[in-house]
Amino acid sequence: MNAPGAGSGGAGALPPMPPVRGKLTPHAPLDKLVWFKSGGPADWLFEPADLDDLTTFLAHLPEDTPVMAIGLGSNLIIRDGGVPGVVVRLGKAFSTVEVRRDHVLECGGGAPGILVASTARDAGIAGLEFLRGIPGTVGGFVRMNGGAYGREVADILIDCDVVLPDGNCVNIPKADLEYSYRHSRLPEGAIVVAARFQGTPGDPAVIGAEMDRIAAEREASQPLRSKTGGSTFKNPAGKKAWQLVDEAGCRGLAIGGAQVSAKHANFLINTGEATSADIEGLGEEVRRRVAEKTGVSLEWEIKRVGRP
Repeated sequence: MNAPGAGSGGAGALPPMPPVRGKLTPHAPLDKLVWFKSGGPADWLFEPADLDDLTTFLAHLPEDTPVMAIGLGSNLIIRDGGVPGVVVRLGKAFSTVEVRRDHVLECGGGAPGILVASTARDAGIAGLEFLRGIPGTVGGFVRMNGGAYGREVADILIDCDVVLPDGNCVNIPKADLEYSYRHSRLPEGAIVVAARFQGTPGDPAVIGAEMDRIAAEREASQPLRSKTGGSTFKNPAGKKAWQLVDEAGCRGLAIGGAQVSAKHANFLINTGEATSADIEGLGEEVRRRVAEKTGVSLEWEIKRVGRP
């Protein structure tokens, strides 16, 4: 489908574009694509057919067009006013996981963590089991240095292939990302389309047992069957965010349809019809109460995007 011309009216109109082989949707609802099940539409949602489709499309966008990638939508609040510019969602063509030499896995940016971990297990590659506990895609956890159960992406990443907002595809080695806790120097608007992870030799049975342990621990401690967004706040140095939220008396606190989970105090949940404003507002109220009670200023781990 072609993007409409600038004269087609309305905010977010794109100039005449070459045909795309994927799917380009105007005013695309995003609430069904995120775990919280709330939020407004994208001006444009682009689901590219493959890497060439993506780079060609971005190369023809005006320079000032915002571009944002979305994965499984697990660590994300889409604000109620929607997202300006273009949201890119990587599909099947970007979800492959392949075993290479020397216990290396080459993964598409759209591959979910559980697929990466399972492929590593089946190939007898250890060290990637923790990805079973990250509810996101390779692109998301490479960008934010995702981690769980004592390990993080910085421990296993070799390098990644990234498409910049101008359509250029570049390779970035791990060192250039300057990883820190839940943070990287990946350029704004850059889309991770592939990454290579280094593992070590391992016994598939032992690897599988560790993955099962992680899955069981997550099920027991986190509200996985609720509309949630994963861990809400980063752990401050030497402290646990959930303990600070508890100390401030916020477990079970609610605003509108949003509530602090009674099962895990560092999770917010949509109890039914919460708006994104409810969810974000609840998070800010928790931050205020924690700062007042403990003197600690919690930092958001969940990414919040779009127009209020």
